Amino acid sequence: MGIVQSQNLMTELKFTGMQNAYEPTLATATQQQWSHTDFLDQLLQAEYEHREQRKTKTRIQNAKLRCLASFEDFDYTANRSITKTQVKELASLSWLGQGRCLLLIGQTGVGKTFIAQAAGLHACQNKKTVIFMNITTLLENFAIARTSGNYLKMRDKLSKPDLLIIDDFGLRKLSATEAQDLCEVLEERAYSKATLITTQLPTDHWAEVIEDPVIADAIIDRVEPGIKYKIKGESYRKLIARKLDSKKEQK
Repeated sequence: MGIVQSQNLMTELKFTGMQNAYEPTLATATQQQWSHTDFLDQLLQAEYEHREQRKTKTRIQNAKLRCLASFEDFDYTANRSITKTQVKELASLSWLGQGRCLLLIGQTGVGKTFIAQAAGLHACQNKKTVIFMNITTLLENFAIARTSGNYLKMRDKLSKPDLLIIDDFGLRKLSATEAQDLCEVLEERAYSKATLITTQLPTDHWAEVIEDPVIADAIIDRVEPGIKYKIKGESYRKLIARKLDSKKEQK
């Protein structure tokens, strides 16, 4: 079988990674006198890597991350309380494998959402499924699902991913119905799927933004056994603004 026929078959079978690697791999194999087995192994590896990259790209798209934040880009020069050891622990994803709840607590601008999205991206790159939503979007989606008769479908969607990221909890008060929706999601995910929540409020203040005290206690009870990172420090946005102002003055 000639090169053209082989490539036509790869196209027909949708072996894109193998097809892209075929000619350069054939040239190397000929030059280095590889065995047929070694040549085939390299082509199969190229196809495998291509498919894994495609799956990762799909997971990232489905996660709906606002930006592709990365732990490697985290700025340790800013005066914040989170340490390299803690970031390393987050990046290990051991908490995710244990299905634990993880809270990032701190004032606005200290990097909670950046860290959450970095964790989401890292999880996608490690073959984990992720959904990222801020609390307002999550509650709006539940409200729409209720009126359209898709409530159970929505709840099922949020129960499935390996990691659910809920951003900015506490920015608005939750009605009894909204709190119940959140409580049921947390209950379905408890001890099997990880949930990461960013918030400005320590858990002992959560009852202040949840209308129903009974449901508030239930929600707090489901997140309390989780890992907590309290991030203190100056707003990163203010730090960036000062740096920009300094550059302007130097000009």
